[in-house]
Amino acid sequence: MSICLGSDVVNNSQVIDQRYSKVLWLALVINFGMFALEVIGCSSALSVALFADSIDFFSDGVNFALSLLALSLALVWRSRLAMVKGAAMVLMGLFVLWRGWQHFSSDLVPEPFTMAWIGLLALLINGLVAYLLYRYRAGDAHMRSVWLCSRNDAIGNVAVILAAAGVFGCSQNWPDRLVALVMATLSIWSGLSYVRLAAGDIDGHAGHHH
Repeated sequence: MSICLGSDVVNNSQVIDQRYSKVLWLALVINFGMFALEVIGCSSALSVALFADSIDFFSDGVNFALSLLALSLALVWRSRLAMVKGAAMVLMGLFVLWRGWQHFSSDLVPEPFTMAWIGLLALLINGLVAYLLYRYRAGDAHMRSVWLCSRNDAIGNVAVILAAAGVFGCSQNWPDRLVALVMATLSIWSGLSYVRLAAGDIDGHAGHHH
């Protein structure tokens, strides 16, 4: 009886991994596609907030790719890879801060309508990905990180839409710059959170071995 139960657990685990893998592949393709669209959008709209959002999509695409790789690794290596993902998120946030600082003194006003429709599309996309990942949000550091990525990005998309409304309302660029700053800060904070989650998992693995 115990052998049958063990086999059922393994089979269920394999089914979950297969479903999770399919969701990650879909999320990866969607995020890299949105990254390409937003790179074009931020260039035409002259929006630092859209640039920050495009970096978020690129970072998430890399995140999902690493999570797919992690599925075939031992738990301790999955946690170590999660730390790499967290560090990458911090670097992405710092890069956005640097770009934002470069544009801070610029008098160019972004084009709000392009910002708004791309931000709305991005919100719908991230909402879909977050919905698909919701059932896997309580797993290891990788599963938690991809869920948190999609949730935080949806918040960022709302901020881009609000920035577009602000630019439209006051015909100035400061709402765009402010949102880029907030998104970069969120990326850095999230990256540090992932590093802490992964460090906790690594300590847990070490404790089990002892």
